[in-house]
Amino acid sequence: MEKTVFFERLQRERDKFEILLNRLGFARKLTMKGVAGSLSIKDLLADILSREQFIADRLAEILHGEVYAPSTSYTALENFQKKYGYPDYESALIEKEKTNHLVTHKHKNIGLDDIVEQELAAYENIISAFENLSHNQCLDHDLFHRIAEHTYKPYRRASLDINRWLKQIASESKP
Repeated sequence: MEKTVFFERLQRERDKFEILLNRLGFARKLTMKGVAGSLSIKDLLADILSREQFIADRLAEILHGEVYAPSTSYTALENFQKKYGYPDYESALIEKEKTNHLVTHKHKNIGLDDIVEQELAAYENIISAFENLSHNQCLDHDLFHRIAEHTYKPYRRASLDINRWLKQIASESKP
């Protein structure tokens, strides 16, 4: 895949996700539980933030010539989370598509505006790093796949949950 094609796909997926969030409107709706089990949209955004921060940090490591290796033991996994504040999403020891409740708990007392601000910064860091990587670096580190796994695939999962929840709310409010 070419970098420009991937970048356009990433931007298109990001735009769709942002349009959905903007459609939701006021903050009360974003913090209501029940979107996905006991999770709110704020919780889903915290999960996306942690996934984006994970890949942004891995991209920065690549740019600086540092080597990342996924955690292969539960002790290493725990130490990774303590060091970085988010799970090692590329470790075979965790379920990759499930929302990590340690992440949502960590962000429980953080305001929605702060989560959105941090998430936007993480996304900008991904874009900035991606633009500075060569095509060969992208191929060598399987970055088209890895970036998708930590950006637009979580956007799609969250969007499915949000749209399902919005339909449920709409059907409950009809007389």
